[in-house]
Amino acid sequence: MASAFGHAALGATLGKLLLPHRRHWPYWVAAALCAALPDVDSVGYRLGVPYDSLWGHRGLTHSLLAAAVVAAVGTLLGQLARPAHRPAAGRLALLLFLATASHGLLDALTTGGLGVAFFSPWHPERYFFPFRPIRVSPISIRAFLGLKGLRVLASEARWVGLPCLLLLLLQRLARPRRLAPAEN
Repeated sequence: MASAFGHAALGATLGKLLLPHRRHWPYWVAAALCAALPDVDSVGYRLGVPYDSLWGHRGLTHSLLAAAVVAAVGTLLGQLARPAHRPAAGRLALLLFLATASHGLLDALTTGGLGVAFFSPWHPERYFFPFRPIRVSPISIRAFLGLKGLRVLASEARWVGLPCLLLLLLQRLARPRRLAPAEN
């Protein structure tokens, strides 16, 4: 898996790209959380859930179906916000779906594991992309603290962080400039 940091960075970037107004910053945070959420399945290791099962790591929680469910629930919760601060429901649903689905996409770019069950539960086969440049992150926090974790973060800085920064820069450059008020 990619680390929670890489997932959250991509989710927050998607939030800023799709809901660019500063007043929507809580949705950027929500997108970051949604992007890291599928790894809740790693609790299964402690409960004896086999890695390659439906409920195992990179199984159902990493699927497109799970992303759609998270987006639907998140969009319903988003409707509780004050009308002036909430984005259009369709845009919010798209953001939350893409943020959650991005988790599996990043994991399919990593160098380890059994692949991602994108189409679970109907099709449990797991997939990787042919190009896998992101170092797989250790699951335990203890294993992440140290040289392995630093290597993962360096890999994610290159393959996740830099593209996110580039997209944010392009968004900023494409934004129409406000004219200064005319002096009297």
